[in-house]
This record gives sequence, structure tokens and C-alpha cells, in this order.
Amino acid sequence: MLFITAFIWGSSFVAQSLGMETVEAFTFNGIRTLLGAATLLPFIIGKDIINIKKHGSSEKKKLKSEAKKILTGGSIMGIALCVASNLQQYAFTYPDHSPGKIAFITAFYMFFVPILGLFFKKRIPVITWLCVVLGTVGLYFLCVSGEGFSAITKSDIFSLLCSVAYAVHILMIEKFAADSDPVKLSFTQFTVSGLLTCILMFIFETPEISAINESILPLLYSGVMSCGLAYTFQIVGQKYTESTIASIIMCLESVFGVLCSAAILHKALTPNESIGCIIMFAAIILSQFGDKIEDRIKNRKKAA
Repeated sequence: MLFITAFIWGSSFVAQSLGMETVEAFTFNGIRTLLGAATLLPFIIGKDIINIKKHGSSEKKKLKSEAKKILTGGSIMGIALCVASNLQQYAFTYPDHSPGKIAFITAFYMFFVPILGLFFKKRIPVITWLCVVLGTVGLYFLCVSGEGFSAITKSDIFSLLCSVAYAVHILMIEKFAADSDPVKLSFTQFTVSGLLTCILMFIFETPEISAINESILPLLYSGVMSCGLAYTFQIVGQKYTESTIASIIMCLESVFGVLCSAAILHKALTPNESIGCIIMFAAIILSQFGDKIEDRIKNRKKAA
């Protein structure tokens, strides 16, 4: 499930880029997020009907008791997702953007998660801090060419801000997904995120039906597959899979993003950008083994 999630997310960067050719950022993101919610609704209704028929009034009481928890957690997750996804979508609005590059910068959330974890008094392994430095070096190669820091684009900045917001989103999933129905939690977050984005759409943009129809395929792919399916798989994956393995698999979205961008849009990375991607991906993989590496070092010292 997590491998499929990584592939869908990676390939969705291409759909997001194509969709931005005819519609604006809030319009695209608002519609695709609500499409994600709509995709999940039949499954939720069908599952509840079956369970009520099987268990009767006890199931109704259970559903009512869970509703408040899911609404609270899903709403908080939805606000975080709204901020993250709209920052990412705005990275696609600039003519010089690269879907593959945006995919890799977004993956930098793996470093912001432990940094933000400090505010929750989480212990951060030394290896993780080393990976943050290594990832920063990779980000430099990815975003800064021979022209120096003037080569950093607005698309790069939005992508980096998006990765911070996604780190917050991941921490919210960790908090609320443990004892909640993942599909209902996912539906709630999409509904909240989609409604907030549509409000911004009507305030700042002028959506046109003809333009939306032209982007219907990218919207359907990003909405049904990336939102409806992949984000739900992420919540299920984080709930039932060992976190280190889950994180490593999800990091593959950056690789799929670059590969799909090159194959479909013919937007290959420069040598410097390729070096940056390799360094960042190595840092991401290494960061996921921080605790295990540190434990082995301690065990060896004790044995000595």
C-alpha cells in the first residue's frame, strides 16, 4: 500500500503541473481535494450500513462516540493539509518550475519532522542531525546553480515551505491516526481542506467551467488517486506499518516524481540538480536508520 502511495504521489506531480496550464492554484487544489473526499464517501457509507446490520444499536453508539474524535482530529489534519497542499500547488504556478525538483524539495519534510519533534520533547539521534546537514547540502546543489543564490526560484521557496507544512501534517497523523478509522479520518481532512481552499478560490481567483473541463483528467488523477487513494493509504500505512519502513517507502515519491517528470514532460534535471537529488535521497534513507545506528554504537561500546 505504501509503495503504491509513493508511486501515485510521484506521478501526481506531473498531473499537478499539467493541470496548472489551464486553471489557477486554489481552483485546482480545491476541486481535486473535494474529489478525494467524494471518492471515499461511498466506502464509508457502505461500511457503516454493513456494520449496523451486523451489530445493531451497539454499532450506532460506537459510531456516535467515535464521531467527535474523528471530526476533531480530521479537522486539524485538514487545516495542516490545506496549508501544505496549497503551498505546493503554488510552486507549480511559475514557468521555470520542475515537477521532479518540487518532488525532491518536498521530501525534505523528513528532516523537519525531527526538528519540529523537539517542541514535543522528542529525543533526536545524532545521526539525524548529520542527515539534516547532508540534506541541506543536497538542497543547495538542487536549488543553487553556478549563478549562486540568485538561482533560487520562487517555486523552490514555496516547495520548501510546503515541506515544513507537510512535516506538521505527518505529526498530526501520528497523533490522531492511532485509534481512529483511517478512511473516515482521511475523508474529514479532505472535506475541511477542500472547503477552505474553495473559499480561497472564490476570494482570490475567478474559476471558469471551460478551464476546469480542460483540466479534468489531471484533476481526476490528482483527486481520486493522489488524494482519495494515496493519502488514505498513507494513514493506514502509518497506523499498521513500522515507522522506519513506512518512511523509507514514502520517500520514494521523490524518485518517482523525477522519473515521471523526465518520461512524460521531458524535464530532465541538470547534472548539479541530479547530484543534489542523490545526496538528498541518501540523507533521507540514512535518517530513517538514526535510532538503530545509534543503538548499535551504544551496544558495541557496552560490549567493549
